[in-house]
Amino acid sequence: MSAVWSLGAGLLLLLLWVRHRGLEAVLVHHRWVFVCLFLLPLSILFDVYYQLRAWAVWRLHSAPRQHAQRVRHIQAQVREWKNEGSKRYMCTGRPGWLTVSLRVGKYKKIHKNIMINLMDVLEVDSERQVVRVEPLVTMGQLTAHLNPMGWTIPVVPELDDLTVGGLIMGTGIESSSHIYGLFQHTCVAYELVLADGSLVRCSPTENSDLFYAVPWSCGTLGFLVAAEIKMIPAKKYVKIHYEPVRGLQKICEKFTEESKKKENSFVEGLVYSLEEAVIMTGVLTDEAEQSKINRIGNYYKPWFFKHVEKYLKADRTGTEYIPSRHYYHRHTRSIFWELQDIIPFGNNPIFRYLFGWMVPPKISLLKLTQGEAIRKLYEQHHVVQDMLVPMKSLEKSIQTFHVDLNVYPLWLCPFILPNNPGMVHPKGDEAELYVDIGAYGEPKRKQFEARASMRQMEKFVRSVHGFQMLYADCYMTREEFWDMFDGSLYHKLREQMNCKDAFPEVYDKICKAARH
Repeated sequence: MSAVWSLGAGLLLLLLWVRHRGLEAVLVHHRWVFVCLFLLPLSILFDVYYQLRAWAVWRLHSAPRQHAQRVRHIQAQVREWKNEGSKRYMCTGRPGWLTVSLRVGKYKKIHKNIMINLMDVLEVDSERQVVRVEPLVTMGQLTAHLNPMGWTIPVVPELDDLTVGGLIMGTGIESSSHIYGLFQHTCVAYELVLADGSLVRCSPTENSDLFYAVPWSCGTLGFLVAAEIKMIPAKKYVKIHYEPVRGLQKICEKFTEESKKKENSFVEGLVYSLEEAVIMTGVLTDEAEQSKINRIGNYYKPWFFKHVEKYLKADRTGTEYIPSRHYYHRHTRSIFWELQDIIPFGNNPIFRYLFGWMVPPKISLLKLTQGEAIRKLYEQHHVVQDMLVPMKSLEKSIQTFHVDLNVYPLWLCPFILPNNPGMVHPKGDEAELYVDIGAYGEPKRKQFEARASMRQMEKFVRSVHGFQMLYADCYMTREEFWDMFDGSLYHKLREQMNCKDAFPEVYDKICKAARH
């Protein structure tokens, strides 16, 4: 009974403190209070619900049967929109706060919302080594489903909540991308409902123009209802080697050298300052030295980027074995390093052991509860950007990031970019090695101004024939945007498939200069 009284007294004091400080002030300056008391428990409930749902659907084998019915419902909604006179653009009815992107899309309030409830794994075809999934299947859901069967997908983008649809319509990358390319390059077919309500399948040999135009189109060519993704055999562990490197030139040389080695299953770099980094290489294996196994995904373990930093501080190399699924989602618990700004003591051993099992809070819930004050604060004093640049421009790119942003750590992830048709391809006629430079955090540059600084960054990326990931804030004009991306195939298909009255142009959907 005394425990109940103590808890009640604590809650009363907390409410009085919130009332004294003001709710908005608490949410802005002491956000961890709200996150720890409310969002973490809610995030657990979300996870439990979706895991139970996915388990029940698979056990009952209901996903394939219900899929056809759900697709017909989407087609019916599109035809209803057409019969109503096609007065408004269409978009998915999924609430904007549910997406992992930090961008707040207000277009859903004025467009015709098409409800798409497609979140199941449909088929695992071991003979073809292909898994067929619906667009709202998440990376966490997919690896949990495939790994016990002995399979995985070639590119598993980091965060658990990233969806297949978002990774196709936008893009996705992982430390295996130096071999397999971006997430889109591991897909073998898409199924879409088009602006006239028809259902179309496309692949490199069937409706190939549509197949190559869909990635990066952000849902402006049709509604994705299924995708087929390559599978590869899964192994138990990733044997990972950590090597601290000092000096920018040496960092770039070492990272480029390792990225070119196909014997490396994984290559990743964390840059902790302009002159300090840790380069990691990994190999899939079924054998491990028991004394060197590190189950980094366990809730009480240090956040991965902090674990890696220990090798830099100790100035020593190291090798360990990480269970494969732990490796695939190694940055999930700390949302890379973003969680340290939300829960400053989140990596403290006491917090990890007591509450680490509840981490991370759902990004969707963070968005839903951030409020206008926090949104503006993040927009002006926080950066979440991924820039894709040719590997040959890596050193110059890191210097530019340092001058314009001064955000650390930086995430380096190499990928091979094939010369396929579509919005994103190399400048030449052959595949080229690129690198994703991810900047997440508060810029330390003096007098940082979000719009001016990001426009400067975008200008640099265009100058080296690079690309900006479209989940993040984009400040380019329409002309600058189509200078960065190749719109020839995209615009051709929008004209052919009568998309102009059905969907906004991708620029109007994602760029701040055009967004409503």
